[in-house]
Amino acid sequence: MREIIFDTETTGLDNRLDRIIEIGGIELFNHFPTGRTIHIYMNPGDQKVHPDALAVHGITDEFLKDKKGFADVVEEIIEFFGDAKWIAHNATFDMGFVNAELARIGRPPILPERVIDTLSLARRKHPMGPNSLDALCRRYGIDNSHRTKHGALLDSELLAEVYIEMIGGRQTALGLGVAAATGSENTDDETDDVVLAVLERPRPLESRLSETEAASHDALIAKLGTKGIWSKYDRPN
Repeated sequence: MREIIFDTETTGLDNRLDRIIEIGGIELFNHFPTGRTIHIYMNPGDQKVHPDALAVHGITDEFLKDKKGFADVVEEIIEFFGDAKWIAHNATFDMGFVNAELARIGRPPILPERVIDTLSLARRKHPMGPNSLDALCRRYGIDNSHRTKHGALLDSELLAEVYIEMIGGRQTALGLGVAAATGSENTDDETDDVVLAVLERPRPLESRLSETEAASHDALIAKLGTKGIWSKYDRPN
């Protein structure tokens, strides 16, 4: 199963007017990073970066002057995402901008069933919050000390770690280890059953029960009568 953890940076907050100026994404396969990434800056045309947005991500109009527009890079984006799930923190914001950009060039929107919002996941898992990306990094012990400004690729990398922890984290890693140990190379969405061999001891371990303890146990069972469940089982010698 392919998933893309992604993030966008924009010129402002209103997707009817503002534009995407950066997108970054990390590919996961069966919840593990593959090493494939996407990272693109985009020229927003006549729309200038709002000062409040600049304070968040630090991307200037001057920096974006020689970058391609969304229409020029959309094929690269769509090809990278393919049929994967689109996963973002506060996905309503990011998908609002993605679908607004697609609508401007006459492309169909990304449907809601293909989108996972990690903010919604976090709110269900940690209803008392806080559930910002920084707060979740602290909760799961993920180092985000290098995050002095928002950046689409950096935030995607951090969110990928957070997402893996939220859906099982180390337990998921354990499953991968079992698959590797058994030589499984399953690439389907379904996980193959793993058959583990159970080794038998060459001889049984000696009982740790003393004779006095055994006699006390037998006396207790006798008091329970024939209806006691323990009477149905023989005590091993």
